[in-house]
Amino acid sequence: MKLGNYARDEWLDGDGDGRPLISAVDSRPLASITSDGIDFGAMLAHAREVGGRNLRRLTFHERGDMLKALAKYLMEHKKEFYALSTATGATRSDSWIDIDGGISTMFVFSSKGRREMPNDHVYLDGPPEILSTKGTFVAQHIFTPKLGAAIHINAFNFPCWGMLEKLAPALLAGVPAIIKPASSTAYLTELMVKRMIESGILPAGSVQLICGGVGDLFEHLNCQDTIAFTGSKNTAEMLQQHPRVISESVAFTAETDSLNASILGPDAVPGTPEFDLFVKEVTNEMKTKAGQKCTAIRRIIAPASVTSDLVRALSTALGEIRIGNPASKDVDMGALASHGQRDEVRERLAELATEAEIVHGGDKDFDLIDADSSKGAFFMPTLLHCEKPLQSKAVHAVEAFGPVSTVLPYDSIDEAIELAKLGEGSLVASIISNDNEVARELVLGIAAYHGRIIVINRHCAGESTGHGSPLPHLIHGGPGRAGGGEEMGGVRGVLHYMQRTAIQGSPETVSTIGHRWIRGADQNVPDVHVFRKTFEQIQIGDTFKSESREVSLDDIDHFAEFTGDKFYAHMDEDAAKKNPFFEGRVAHGYLIVSFAAGLFVDPDFGPVLANYGVDDLRFLTPLNHGDSLRVRLTCKQKTLRGDSGYGEVRWDAEVTNQDDEIVARYDVLTMVATDEHWKSVS
Repeated sequence: MKLGNYARDEWLDGDGDGRPLISAVDSRPLASITSDGIDFGAMLAHAREVGGRNLRRLTFHERGDMLKALAKYLMEHKKEFYALSTATGATRSDSWIDIDGGISTMFVFSSKGRREMPNDHVYLDGPPEILSTKGTFVAQHIFTPKLGAAIHINAFNFPCWGMLEKLAPALLAGVPAIIKPASSTAYLTELMVKRMIESGILPAGSVQLICGGVGDLFEHLNCQDTIAFTGSKNTAEMLQQHPRVISESVAFTAETDSLNASILGPDAVPGTPEFDLFVKEVTNEMKTKAGQKCTAIRRIIAPASVTSDLVRALSTALGEIRIGNPASKDVDMGALASHGQRDEVRERLAELATEAEIVHGGDKDFDLIDADSSKGAFFMPTLLHCEKPLQSKAVHAVEAFGPVSTVLPYDSIDEAIELAKLGEGSLVASIISNDNEVARELVLGIAAYHGRIIVINRHCAGESTGHGSPLPHLIHGGPGRAGGGEEMGGVRGVLHYMQRTAIQGSPETVSTIGHRWIRGADQNVPDVHVFRKTFEQIQIGDTFKSESREVSLDDIDHFAEFTGDKFYAHMDEDAAKKNPFFEGRVAHGYLIVSFAAGLFVDPDFGPVLANYGVDDLRFLTPLNHGDSLRVRLTCKQKTLRGDSGYGEVRWDAEVTNQDDEIVARYDVLTMVATDEHWKSVS
């Protein structure tokens, strides 16, 4: 079977026989791969002209719904993904991380898009900036989709998750993707892409696939394109220096080499839960995916006083790992992803062994379950010990991308910090300690060199996701050697594929562009109360202006008795006058908000279904007894919630006193019925 290339919405074979791909477990032929003869320039043009246009027609919520539907479809077909994943050397638990983990990432981005982004085509970045004294000239930062393609160059170790964690935020942003998987495991990626295409869920042009080399693809890039790369630092640097990438300032996010460290706190001595957790965490990271994880623990930083105990405990735990055919339920660790990868691990181990002693494992024969060592790319979990890590170089520079890790002893917290920093930039570090002050010192010492830090102790271990688990909610990336990029991180990952632009103009103009009302923009006072209007009938700028209400001393006393809030500024005239903010007894802030609600709420059954919150509440001018207040309520923003029968309406509330001074300012959040729902219940 020759792997297909999906270009311009059709499956195409590359020219020639292609490079053969074989099983990492038993060397049986699986497929051949080639992209020779594919028109890469036409692929880019198709992505921009067809895929991008189709995706940009959809709102963030519609794209989120699309991701959810696609994730559900892939879940229905995961059985065949699991069956093929075995050929990559992955056990069932390894495949769960890759397949279920990747699909779950799509679900998370779907949820993030529908909950944290507007049902619109523009994403607003922060509040507006008021640029003039009278408020007639304002600015707003906005994000809009780039008009190019997202080029996703993925690594061999996670053929499903590596694709989906890049694809989900790109599609949510409204940017089409060209996927280029690593050749050695591309057969699994191709199968998943086939299922995505056959689902019919994705708009034309939104996803394309290259199985093989990228040819002259980079020659056709422009400033609207984005590259997200996962792989070796050398390859990343070569691609980043491509003349077209430089001349067009193409956005380039890289996730590269990472000599991740796990640090054992000085309090975590043998016999403590933390010591046992450390042994378990290191062992798990070495066996999962046969150590072929960009987040795997490569450097084990531990107090010198417990090093011998730690080496002994780790050697025992590693010796219990059952290695062999990953399809067997009796196997804990499968093969490396390819024979070439196994050869590379052997070479890197030889480099490490020049500075560290192999204390467990190594490149030698070992027993396998239901597998032949002469046919499979198997490698034994290998532990090294470096006595003088501060004087060593290889242990901080050479990554054996397999089940290989080195113990590095330290004598002080400062030394542990220095050892972690010698990795010159990592994706993740873990700290296992029950001493929170030690954890703080370590975090502050190493944070600048790490994209993520996880602190594990007896209190969180039961629910911890572990050292090596990137989460779609959190950024995945790191400085220096790790590539200097970031992926995922919730909405942050979506914004990598969008252009931030500062828009300046009048409040009315900027409000119209961003679909969010800004103070100073036009207000429309309709003939009916704004709470009598359905979601569709309410327009941004619709305003209700209340009558005035005086606040008496009796009101303040009653509120204090009723709520129990008897803070001195509300109850004691003399004490209140001593406060630099008050002239005497003042109304409670929440009394003001409560009275304001009484002034603007329409009490009868109507399209407003519920008030579900208040945002950004600020009290600006004290309200004394005898003062009066009134409210101006303006529709600020609307977000339709799909087929739910309602939408969210955000109201700008401003409470003023008899002198037109602003007493309080906040956003009121309501659920408002759509026309169809209101007709069905009214």
